[in-house]
Amino acid sequence: MKVDVLLGLQWGDEGKGKVVDVLTPRYDVIARFQGGPNAGHTLEFEGTKHVLHTIPSGIFHDGKSNVIGNGVVIDPVVFKKEIDALVSRGVNVKSNLKISRKAHLIIPSHRLIDAASEAAKGKEKIGSTLKGIGPAYMDKTGRNGLRVGDIEHPDFLSNYKKLVDKHIAILKQYDFEYDLPAMEQGFFEGIAMLNDLTLIDSEYELNRNVRNGQSVLAEGAQGSLLDIDFGSYPFVTSSHTVTAGTCIGLGVPPSSIGEVYGIFKAYCTRVGSGPFPTELFDETGETLRKRGNEFGSTTGRARRCGWLDLPALNYAIMLNGVTQLIMMKSDVLSGFDQIKVCTHYKYRGKVIDYVPYDVVNEPIEPVYEELEGWSEDLTGYNDLEKLPQAFLNYISYIENATGLPITILSVGPDRKQTMVREEVFK
Repeated sequence: MKVDVLLGLQWGDEGKGKVVDVLTPRYDVIARFQGGPNAGHTLEFEGTKHVLHTIPSGIFHDGKSNVIGNGVVIDPVVFKKEIDALVSRGVNVKSNLKISRKAHLIIPSHRLIDAASEAAKGKEKIGSTLKGIGPAYMDKTGRNGLRVGDIEHPDFLSNYKKLVDKHIAILKQYDFEYDLPAMEQGFFEGIAMLNDLTLIDSEYELNRNVRNGQSVLAEGAQGSLLDIDFGSYPFVTSSHTVTAGTCIGLGVPPSSIGEVYGIFKAYCTRVGSGPFPTELFDETGETLRKRGNEFGSTTGRARRCGWLDLPALNYAIMLNGVTQLIMMKSDVLSGFDQIKVCTHYKYRGKVIDYVPYDVVNEPIEPVYEELEGWSEDLTGYNDLEKLPQAFLNYISYIENATGLPITILSVGPDRKQTMVREEVFK
């Protein structure tokens, strides 16, 4: 068997959680490979909305193994709240969830450094979610971090104190008030809960799953355009959000990667700072925001909205080796007489169809093509053959521009409002 990968092709918030939930019945194992509680994967079924931050989106399905990989960073405070919410809904977390011992911990002082650093940047802030993700990854690469497996060691408390002392020394350079002891109570309650869950050497288990013929779906967080290397640096996240990050974040070889499902919205959104060539500052942008309920599931911040950006989409497809496309929130575009799609950029006096190196300091002007819109409400459709012709034309246009099939369509937030256009699973 292969490890199939599901990830976002834009700036995050594409709807990955919903699609993982829909696809989970076809897989034995669901594994998160990067990111932390800055992710907010929203699932809606049976009239209830569920938001997951760290736990894989297959957790609501009995009999499925959900693995948090080594590439994830875990905040025990947020994690405990997430676990408690699932348990209150009758989810069998202890049986269905496994955590890599090599996953790194976010400690309270990571969050303090994140907040102090971002506040000091003023107008140059990068739009951090202030969850401590960046500082945790910095300690990971700086070889100072604490890992989940460390909580099993008798020296954990002394090692924790050493890292906190280092952080307090860093915080002295900022004019920033904080109450660390007040934050630590919840942290150690979360550590106690982690100790009661199943901790594993996930790289061995996942490779064993593959050898034994079990199907694995790797779930990414954030989006490809936020990748630490390939995103709009420095307005990026702190991990590798592309397919290659799967191998690093789960400990599986490149030869094990199978299908790559690339998820994108029928338009574009972005949370926080950073370049956004097709961003709309007019009534159309506000309409997209209201119709799409574009507010961050983790931060609550209003998302910036704009038209679909084909150069950026094709860039993400190239980086990830996408084999199938999944289009989300198609229903939000209903009611527009004309729909615009960015096909090229005007950059340094030239018209280009690729994402240039400097997208932060150099002005980029989108070049649009207009397509006919549709008035029909898509949320009630469940028959592919009855979809409005203008919407089908929009699908065909994107498929021609990307060279890939759009195999799954979402026309509403509920898991039932999902259509598979063709049988793509062997």
